Amino acid sequence: MKILRIAAAALVCAATAATLPPAVHAQTTGAAQPQGTAVRVYLDCSGFYCDRDVFQTEIAFVTHVRDRGDAEVHVLITSQSTGAGGTAYTLAFLGQGRFAGVNSTLTYNSEPNISEERRMSGLAGAIKLGLVRYAAETPQAANLRVTYDAPKTEAAATPARDPWNHWTMRLSGRGFFNGEQTYSNKNFFGSVSASRTTEQWKLRVSLNGSESETRFEIDSATVFTNKQTGRSIDVLTVRSLGPHLSAGVTGAASRSTYLNQDMAVRIAPAVEYNFFPYSESTRRQLTARYSVGPAWYDYSEPTVFERTEEARVQQMLQVGVVARQPWGSIDVGAAAGSFLDDFAQNRLQIGGGVELNLFRGFSLDLNGSYDRLRDQIYLAAGEATDEEVLLRRRQLATGFQYFASVGLSYTFGSKVSPVVNPRFGGGGSGWIN
Repeated sequence: MKILRIAAAALVCAATAATLPPAVHAQTTGAAQPQGTAVRVYLDCSGFYCDRDVFQTEIAFVTHVRDRGDAEVHVLITSQSTGAGGTAYTLAFLGQGRFAGVNSTLTYNSEPNISEERRMSGLAGAIKLGLVRYAAETPQAANLRVTYDAPKTEAAATPARDPWNHWTMRLSGRGFFNGEQTYSNKNFFGSVSASRTTEQWKLRVSLNGSESETRFEIDSATVFTNKQTGRSIDVLTVRSLGPHLSAGVTGAASRSTYLNQDMAVRIAPAVEYNFFPYSESTRRQLTARYSVGPAWYDYSEPTVFERTEEARVQQMLQVGVVARQPWGSIDVGAAAGSFLDDFAQNRLQIGGGVELNLFRGFSLDLNGSYDRLRDQIYLAAGEATDEEVLLRRRQLATGFQYFASVGLSYTFGSKVSPVVNPRFGGGGSGWIN
């Protein structure tokens, strides 16, 4: 029986490596020590694709634990959008305890516009594939089965011709409405975009528009209405120059009643260096980008500098850090920009978020941003009325802007979480107070 079990385990591992579908690719290292019971697994994921109930139901041959310190396999899942509008998931299987040093990586690519059920099913299948090599060293191997759906013809394995030549189009629109007897608010957003992404080139064009109207009724004779509009078009062209370097041009044209701009046009050639290879971007990035170029402004009202229009040259240096590791995640960036003809008119920005797993069950979540503003050349001349100030109809002079949030969480109790019970779990929003 032991010989049969070892043979079955070898067959499962060999079949997993040899029959991965085109969307899944594997890379493995290390060797496991065969002993023990079901593999304890911690799924480390976030976002809309992280439905733990689905994963626990679909992946039943392991024991799911709620803390990474109790796991024998830590599955770290990260994602990144693909050029066609789909999502590329990177699954890092990190062995711990009896599987220390047994690590592997899978990638799963989901197609654009597929249903949530198909996306979750495909991702759960990729997780199963990665866990097979660990489960093959446990008694659960006797209950595992390997299946293979062969292509109907050889042509089925040949990449299909792409009539769109990698171009992807997207249309989106949304409206928000809320109110009561003496108050109402309406917001509309819409966008159109076209993008083309290959290994060497990244092209993107997007048009965006917004409309908002807020109405306050003080009494039957006094009504305040605040209307704001915004329009913008953004263009990006990027050329890959190697595993770490890329160059491109960014362009934008926008209109904003809030910023006193009938039209603002910017064009900026840029160069970016990633200290880690771009191939590792789903797990970690450390980038520095410099851009410089002209900008033209046409103002709705004369500015505090008595300008109705002007042309300037801007420069900006941006540094960003993105990492998703077993200890937590970090996404932080900083930027410094100025006008070339007057360095005193400048802007400094820093912002992002950090989530740290400090110790068993305890995590710290920090988010925030801070802008030091010295470049508000667009401010309209004259004093703002009380109505404009209270309704925020236009941007006011300020030396800074900030946002901050701090969160703590601590979880304790049962180490395992194998049970899924969806009763009273969804549908409707309950009473509104």
